Amino acid sequence: MLGKEKEAIAPNTNWSRLDWQEELKNNVTSVDELKNHIRLSAREEADLRRIVDAHPMNIPRYYLDLIDPRDPQDPIRKMAVPAAEELIVAGAMGETTGDPYGDDKHDKGNGILHKYSYTALVVATEYCSMYCRHCFRKRMVGLPNEQTVQNFRGAARYIAEHPEISNVVISGGDPFLLPNDVLRAMLEALRDIPHLNYVRIGSRAPVVFPMRFFDEELLALLAEFNQHKALYVPTHFNHPREFTAEARQAVQNLRGAGITVNNQAVFLRGVNDDEDTLVELMNGLLRMGVSPYYLYQCMPVSRVRHHFQVPLKKGIDIIDRARRRMDGYAKRFKFILGHDIGKLEVCGRMGDKVFFKQLHARPGHREEASRMLVRQLTDTGGWLDDLPEVEI
Repeated sequence: MLGKEKEAIAPNTNWSRLDWQEELKNNVTSVDELKNHIRLSAREEADLRRIVDAHPMNIPRYYLDLIDPRDPQDPIRKMAVPAAEELIVAGAMGETTGDPYGDDKHDKGNGILHKYSYTALVVATEYCSMYCRHCFRKRMVGLPNEQTVQNFRGAARYIAEHPEISNVVISGGDPFLLPNDVLRAMLEALRDIPHLNYVRIGSRAPVVFPMRFFDEELLALLAEFNQHKALYVPTHFNHPREFTAEARQAVQNLRGAGITVNNQAVFLRGVNDDEDTLVELMNGLLRMGVSPYYLYQCMPVSRVRHHFQVPLKKGIDIIDRARRRMDGYAKRFKFILGHDIGKLEVCGRMGDKVFFKQLHARPGHREEASRMLVRQLTDTGGWLDDLPEVEI
């Protein structure tokens, strides 16, 4: 940041009292700044400088403060701080891709991705309060990109002209990093479209930058829209250590505005790939009034897969053991592959056969929705395309 030194983290910082826009300017975005907070070996420093040239680093001071600087395997650190594994683009786990979800095929302009007939996703910004190292849109987040919405009213016109669209997801990046007046204009453009049943605003800010939700003006405009059309916030807690007092209050503020908060976690090696952590994660969500919705299999994203993906054969067993210890509400989440062909629920395995249930299908392939798929598990396969087809 030009003209001002970034402020160090003071002991017992009251994050709720900080101006969120000013606090963003203190985010750690360079290796030199990171060295003031975390000890790096010479090799780590050299690797990080190579990585951030390709995939920028952006860590709020709040989230950085959750990291144990003495533990190089700290799960919070793994999600926020670049690591040498991001330099791996090929390996034993299989092929990687920059666009695992097939976003580019469904880009309708004005930032609209229309993959499923009933849902329109609008990429409202490429900016996030933190650039998560496991992000499946890693190729575009934090970098200039033509998919950024320049004219949301153009997106709204597309939605209004397609009555099959019953819901809209405003995504990014993180839409809550936009100014209140921009968010208000976006929501107003959607409010009176009669065939829209509800709107979602996807955000990891309640987890990594909760001070955004101490803004009374923001909460008021969300509550006002929610009186006209149901508003949901899917968020993204991955680890129980993210359940801080500030994060809990951010969630409570959203719920106080009448908004339903769901959680879409990602199953990540070295972060939450053990049953104790998963049980604590799902139970902790329910204590906050957040519904466990999805647990995503980590996608085969370039510079992500070989760092974070858990083989399905191992992962299914971990998740099944964890579910046995959960009550009914905690175990409601679906274990999901967000594949190019549509969302697939991982139902479980019998021996070395894994069973998938397709939940959504692409336009023109409606007959594929609700079908069952069976594949042969392998020791390293982490994605549908890695597993041979098999009959039962």
